[in-house]
Amino acid sequence: MISIPSSRKCDFPQLTQNMNNKPLVYLDSGATTPKPQFVIDRITKFNTFEISNVHRGAYTLSDNATNLYEQAREKVAQFIDAKSSQEIVFTRGTTESINLIATALEHLEGFLIEGDEITITEMEHHGNLVPWQILAERKKLKLNYIPIHEDGTLDLSQISRFINSKVKILAITHASNHVGTINDIESIAKLARKFDTCIVVDGAQAVGKFPVSVQSLDVDFYVFSGHKMFAPFGIGVLFGKSEWLNKLPPYQYGGSMISRVTFEHTTFNVVPYKFEAGTPNVEGAIGLHAAITYIELLGWDWILNHQAQLKKLAFEKLNEISTLQWVGSNMNHRTSLFSFNLKGLHHSDVGQLLNMQGIAVRVGHHCTQPLLTKYNLTGSIRASFSIYNEFQDIDSLVQGLNKAQEMLT
Repeated sequence: MISIPSSRKCDFPQLTQNMNNKPLVYLDSGATTPKPQFVIDRITKFNTFEISNVHRGAYTLSDNATNLYEQAREKVAQFIDAKSSQEIVFTRGTTESINLIATALEHLEGFLIEGDEITITEMEHHGNLVPWQILAERKKLKLNYIPIHEDGTLDLSQISRFINSKVKILAITHASNHVGTINDIESIAKLARKFDTCIVVDGAQAVGKFPVSVQSLDVDFYVFSGHKMFAPFGIGVLFGKSEWLNKLPPYQYGGSMISRVTFEHTTFNVVPYKFEAGTPNVEGAIGLHAAITYIELLGWDWILNHQAQLKKLAFEKLNEISTLQWVGSNMNHRTSLFSFNLKGLHHSDVGQLLNMQGIAVRVGHHCTQPLLTKYNLTGSIRASFSIYNEFQDIDSLVQGLNKAQEMLT
């Protein structure tokens, strides 16, 4: 059993090193998370002793690998409260999951006709914007954007314009990767249900940060990436309600996703295997299983309390910087992710000076260029916190920003 100190930095070997001769302060969890030793050890064990391809192997190693792979699917289903592991499709990540859904919906016979509408929001990551934009262009659909307020929250005052009988697809982020807003998916989905709209949720910034129940949300699809929740790169999850997965056509074709192949015709495997063509990322799935186990060992009470304290202190300390300008200032219903600029200074210059002090933040457009255009900005600084961050990391960030201010003015 893992003992719970004030932070979990001790579990992450990467965070014990110096960067540019300074102790590393990692504040880029919104982009990816370092891996705890617990996950590293599990992946190392698989790569050292358990390597085998899954499904149909006539030997013990393959049987064991298959069991581990399917146990990971079961673990994911339990973690997000899916009805069945058959509703869990493994992908490379959030972006591939969304592209799979968009492509399959495009080819679902009779589902979309010219003039139908798709609704997304102004805060979407490019991964949950571009696929729908392309789909709208191909099928001659109208693409709607739910607007946001200056503070980064959705403007739902005229929601009937964006969710109605014309809207066939609603694609929305659970938590923004730029302004940190946590959207009320359950309430929005309840409204969309009245019109039988297909509901797709980008959970990349949500899963692993707070509990998610896809049954309570009552959405049709929910997608996320392992690498943002302490698991390896290259493993992602697509949850889909069984009725949707069963009627959607395959996304890719090849081995594993077939039932029978002749020279004349091919029939496809059952879900979820119908959507998992080729050799899967077995070690990624096992690593994801380990990451979920790690989160469960820590417990949601500790995780939520620690992140709430970090969020509160970071907001208070950053607000003390007189030249700091928020990009989305709402403090209610948000993750511990903050975007801002220093007045008169370029975000990239500030980021470089923070890096010299061993402080890792993200700078740029954060894959939300339309949102930045709305704010009349070219980019911003983003600091995102996780379970391994300590209160002194916030002090280091504030000191680093003040030093950057002095050096650049």
